[in-house]
Amino acid sequence: MTREPRDRSRHSTRSGRAGRELAPGADIPIIHGEIPPREVLLRFIAENPERASKREISKAFGLKGETRVELKALLKRLEEEGLLEKRRKSLTRPGGLPPVTVLDITTRDVDGELIGRPAEWLEEAGVAPAVAIRQSTVGKSSGKAPVAGLGDRVLAKIFPAKERGGPAYTARIIKVLDKRKNIGMGVFRPTPGGGGRIMPIDRRGEEMTVDADYTAGAKDGDLVELDVVRTGRYGLPRAQIKSVVGSVASEKAISMIAIHAHGIPHVFPDAVIREAEAAGPATMANREDWRSLPLITIDPADAKDHDDAVHAEADPSPDNPGGVIVTVAIADVSYYVRPKSALDREALKRGNSVYFPDRVVPMLPERISNDLCSLKEGVDRPALAVRMVFSKEGRKAGHTFHRIMMKSAAKLSYQQAQAAIDGQTDDKTGPILEQILKPLWNAYRIMTIGRDRRQPLELDMPERKILLKEDGTVDRVIVPPRLDAHKLIEEMMIQANVAAAETLETKRQALIYRVHDAPSLAKQETLREFLQTLDLSLAKGGNMRSNHFNGILSKAQGKPFEQMVNEMVLRSQSQAIYSPENIGHFGLNLMKYAHFTSPIRRYADLIVHRALVGSLHFGEGGLTPDEEAALDDIAAEISTFERRAMAAERDTVDRLIAHHLSGRVNEEFDARVSGVTKAGLFVTLPDYGADGFVPISTLGRDYFIYDEAHQALSGEKTGLGYRLGDPVRVKLVEAVPLAGALRFEMLSEGRKMPTGVRSFHKAGRRDRGAPRRQPGTRPPRGRR
Repeated sequence: MTREPRDRSRHSTRSGRAGRELAPGADIPIIHGEIPPREVLLRFIAENPERASKREISKAFGLKGETRVELKALLKRLEEEGLLEKRRKSLTRPGGLPPVTVLDITTRDVDGELIGRPAEWLEEAGVAPAVAIRQSTVGKSSGKAPVAGLGDRVLAKIFPAKERGGPAYTARIIKVLDKRKNIGMGVFRPTPGGGGRIMPIDRRGEEMTVDADYTAGAKDGDLVELDVVRTGRYGLPRAQIKSVVGSVASEKAISMIAIHAHGIPHVFPDAVIREAEAAGPATMANREDWRSLPLITIDPADAKDHDDAVHAEADPSPDNPGGVIVTVAIADVSYYVRPKSALDREALKRGNSVYFPDRVVPMLPERISNDLCSLKEGVDRPALAVRMVFSKEGRKAGHTFHRIMMKSAAKLSYQQAQAAIDGQTDDKTGPILEQILKPLWNAYRIMTIGRDRRQPLELDMPERKILLKEDGTVDRVIVPPRLDAHKLIEEMMIQANVAAAETLETKRQALIYRVHDAPSLAKQETLREFLQTLDLSLAKGGNMRSNHFNGILSKAQGKPFEQMVNEMVLRSQSQAIYSPENIGHFGLNLMKYAHFTSPIRRYADLIVHRALVGSLHFGEGGLTPDEEAALDDIAAEISTFERRAMAAERDTVDRLIAHHLSGRVNEEFDARVSGVTKAGLFVTLPDYGADGFVPISTLGRDYFIYDEAHQALSGEKTGLGYRLGDPVRVKLVEAVPLAGALRFEMLSEGRKMPTGVRSFHKAGRRDRGAPRRQPGTRPPRGRR
């Protein structure tokens, strides 16, 4: 969090005393030997929990004699005012963690690092803070260093985090108090005489044994959930199979691997289910009756929940000729999911829904997401609505929020709505074409004028979708067409999100923004060097705007390297995150942006709904003071959970495709070079959306040199090589479904490299690359 400048005039200097210093371990200006001001003392205690006893505080500030007595009196007053709490001999800020505490390890972040929470935490203290677990490498070889895993309970030393954007604390494990329970997954392999072995599903796992009485009927190759029942210093750990998921070759098993590997909660506790089932229909209290307004939902054809509805009409005001009124209504999840409830705690634990080709792991139980908060056709449903007025030039003239009761006039798919506008109506779209659909498309046309003027980042990166057969196996991979119906809903949701952020800022209400920082200078320079090899230039300077990138993308359009440029621009972008501090959204070119439109599947949106309910005095379900105080932690956690979901979804797709292609080893495929590293080439099969690797050692007899600027590998002797975006022909030589890994052999001969690459070699071979058999890593991917 950005801190305000201190009033240094309060730090007066007395004769004979030492000058200003920094308290050890903190950037706090002090006068050695003098009682520090209250705010300095409180900050020191918050940032140095391991040194928060009276003795350590006195030592840090050089207090002796009378000043130690003054310190004791000041600390006593701060306790009486509720600003400090005494825990044994140490002091702590209310809601903070003591220097040593017990943690439950609940999840992993996107890098696989463990994240824990305090085992004991009072609900009235707000959201329990997240703690990043630092595992010591000292003593591991001798078995003396405590090593923890997902689900373990540990005693840990607590430290304030030094870096922003993550958990508020880090921890070093002192002792593992309780090993994980009910957490584990592996592949069962029977052994002669009964029983069997459990083979790990990831590289961090270990093999286990299962006695014959505890196999639960598992067959060879079954994916199983298990308990670890005994571990010892010698021999393999023993496990007990709790349930059989199914054959590891099935798609159901593949998504379960990702769920377990990433620590995604997928079973709702009984208390959460009971609370959801006990919920009843919303009342009209504090609501406007908008049931006569013909709002409609437009969603994917297979959508089971519908959390947004739209309506548009011409603005009747003579002051806005040609203008339109656009209404976006969003399911009122805040009415059902209240702070500190079982539903709320579980929703925060999940952070968001996770979507796999064969299943969805929802943030909320179906009773809430698919029933009470789904805007079903012809059924009364509570919602938060925003009414936005646009001029004919696409400029927003104003907006208002309302807590309403609505009734959806129609449930349409994207394809259905688009077909109606294109002249192919059906029994449902025919009667609403003139009065509902055409006004929506007219409003979208007007909003597009404003969007074009705003110039958000216009990347052309088609998203592939895996279609499954009835038996759950992969049928084919498609790129669904991008329809105006998709763009209409997207733009209306973006504008609703902007309106939410603007309203809350006007009310001076704390909130969680969706922020997207500009590309770092280092990434800009890497992209600039690459573009120069294509005779494209990117302006220099720190004040980069999205339209600068759009100019590059426009120049590459229709050229052989178009896809390559899109990918490189995408790689140059920062990761969008959630934050209570607003830095704007670079990709959308918006200064105020918050997620509001999907509270069924994103916790960030639920927080924004609560903030609106509270600040606009809409009744029950508003943001609590405890939640406001914890927005930093909440934002950091849900950003981590979002990345966790993305990684799990990506891993599942990789495993599905690897399984789908595992029977086609030694077949040839058309591919495109999608990544270039020192260790080799990543290639993508466009027909399957599959990614695989070609090791540099298999490219040929020439010595291949990695050129980062040109994103190329080229032969030192022949000058032939491969560059990002090149079409190639490859042969599949290995498929490992459990790892989602594909290895290819290059069949295409390299092409002559541009002059810049050849001169690069002659200039001194600045980077010959790593050893030829160095394992590669997957090239980065991004998501807006």
